[in-house]
Amino acid sequence: MTLPSLPADTFPRLLAAHAARQPAAPAVREKDLGIWQTWTWAGVATEVREIACGLASLGFKPFDNLAIVGANRPHLYMAVVAAQSLRGVPVPLYQDAVAGEMVFMLEDASIEFVIAEDQEQVDKLLECRELQKNGRPNLRHIIYDDPKGLRHYDQPGLMSYDQLRELGRKFDGENIGYFDAAVARGSTGDVAVILYTSGTTGRPKGVCQTHASFIAAGHGGVATDKLGPGDNIMSYLPMAWVGDHLFSVAQWLVGGFTLNCPESAETVMNDMREIGPSYYFGPPRTFEGLLTAVSIRMEDAAAPKRWLYAKFMALARRVGADILNGAPVGSGDRFMYAIGNALVYGPLRNVLGMSRIRVAYTAGAAIGPDLFRFYRSIGVNLKQFYGQTETCAYVCLQQDGKVKLQTVGSAAPGMELRIADNGEVLVRGVSVLKEYYKRPDATAEVLDADGYFHTGDAGVLDAEGHLRIIDRAKDVGRMKSGAIFAPNYIENKLKFFPQIKEAVCVGNGRDEVCAAVNIDYEAVGNWAERRGLPYGGYVDLAGKPEVLALVGECIAQVNADLAAEEGMADTQIARFLVLHKELDPDDDELTRTRKVRRGFIAEKYAVLVEALYGGKKEQFIETQVKFEDGRTGAVSATLKIVEAKRFPAVKAAA
Repeated sequence: MTLPSLPADTFPRLLAAHAARQPAAPAVREKDLGIWQTWTWAGVATEVREIACGLASLGFKPFDNLAIVGANRPHLYMAVVAAQSLRGVPVPLYQDAVAGEMVFMLEDASIEFVIAEDQEQVDKLLECRELQKNGRPNLRHIIYDDPKGLRHYDQPGLMSYDQLRELGRKFDGENIGYFDAAVARGSTGDVAVILYTSGTTGRPKGVCQTHASFIAAGHGGVATDKLGPGDNIMSYLPMAWVGDHLFSVAQWLVGGFTLNCPESAETVMNDMREIGPSYYFGPPRTFEGLLTAVSIRMEDAAAPKRWLYAKFMALARRVGADILNGAPVGSGDRFMYAIGNALVYGPLRNVLGMSRIRVAYTAGAAIGPDLFRFYRSIGVNLKQFYGQTETCAYVCLQQDGKVKLQTVGSAAPGMELRIADNGEVLVRGVSVLKEYYKRPDATAEVLDADGYFHTGDAGVLDAEGHLRIIDRAKDVGRMKSGAIFAPNYIENKLKFFPQIKEAVCVGNGRDEVCAAVNIDYEAVGNWAERRGLPYGGYVDLAGKPEVLALVGECIAQVNADLAAEEGMADTQIARFLVLHKELDPDDDELTRTRKVRRGFIAEKYAVLVEALYGGKKEQFIETQVKFEDGRTGAVSATLKIVEAKRFPAVKAAA
């Protein structure tokens, strides 16, 4: 690339600047067949040029949309910048979406070009092509990265990534200056990406974000945490999620640090331990899963180790977060914490792959304060950021030394916050969307005349300007007693326990709160095996009386916490049941970002809700499920309804 003199105000020009400034520095790594492969900034710039020119040779034009689908692979991240280099727009899609879901977004964005990871994605795209017949837009070109299993495919428009690069080299040689001129013509106001919303309340909408918006969001985060060359991040979350685009594209190209792509989803933990990232992010579910894995290991440990762990974790819960925040802590506790760091916390961080982490973030859903406190107590500088797809995931950031467990931080640089009269959080600033793709009606619904984006979240600002998110505004209700009912708040408390993977609480307009729970099959299975409790799969395990009692103990602890919190005693869980199947995105019960579709679940499991409130002791249910190969089936069970232990409200001290 020969463009370092241009302002670095679009992503392709940021890449050119890094290629000129630090050409030999590592830009991207990928673990393939057990070996880490590295691309320098100069190498990435060259490959992006080849991909872009290859696309141009096939007829890809400015403002065309390029779908990208697959796991976190260097070539797919390069394809993002390649499309932008031609003033095109990358449209990342969730790699675990089935063809029926994918075809909606392909048609909505008028996609004719796709770069896919492997045979699995190619098969889905070819199915989408069949679904797109009858005169609707069609996929003209499908480019695949991994050729395994595709040797004998001869469908029209199918091409390997290497073939595309070869076309690009030829086109570049025959069209001198074409690529450089295209990058030079790029504007900060151009749409840099279309990211589809999770669709919790209906069809996903394509969020159009400009180069200016995402670059401003990238600068804000990089400046806040002093990120730059030398930092490493593990990129393992879906490329279609706005959080990954902020960290793995915007901040990467602004800060110039190194992306690391794991070999597979199953090897992320081992790969993290090898790389030792200094910067890490993940949704609460990821941190819940890590804690569950730790809990399982400790349950299997020898008695002395369990005693040592319990003793020092009690100390960490009491003073660990204060030590991390720089708050005053007695010398005796500091001394004991240092011993705990050598014996427990340090080895624990190493097991989690977090031994070198300087800063970690979580976002995407509310994180329970207990889970948040756990990581900070063992010395992981875990912080929260807050935002939506429509704000580049960039509204609030927690700054070092100003971390509060109950808030998501104060307004990020360049952002303004306001709380509407109905309690909804309104935001305005550098990261707000340009528009919804081809949806001016939907854009007008969320952007008011003053330029504020209506988030749909209910929140409050404290005296220091820190935002506390209560729940989704549409989900917050009231009990008949008048107490505020915030289901997500209660559910996060439940999910802190390693035995509980998911929970859905009901209570708006009712006298009592009831809950439906998913057990964590691995954690509870391990617990059952150590007790010699036989079981024959998830349905059998979930219905065991011993498992119901175990879940009941967790719920009793949550109820004790709620009884001690002002205004929350009335929202203690009165009854619960353990679901006979895991809530699943393939069954439309969760979004692809693992958010609960409350309305859909309330309708699908209405018979269970009626049983919880109807005084029944058990309820039979049969549920349709979708398998990975597209087949459907049914799973049935008679679920026990269990009364939960509740506690009298604890009056606050005068």
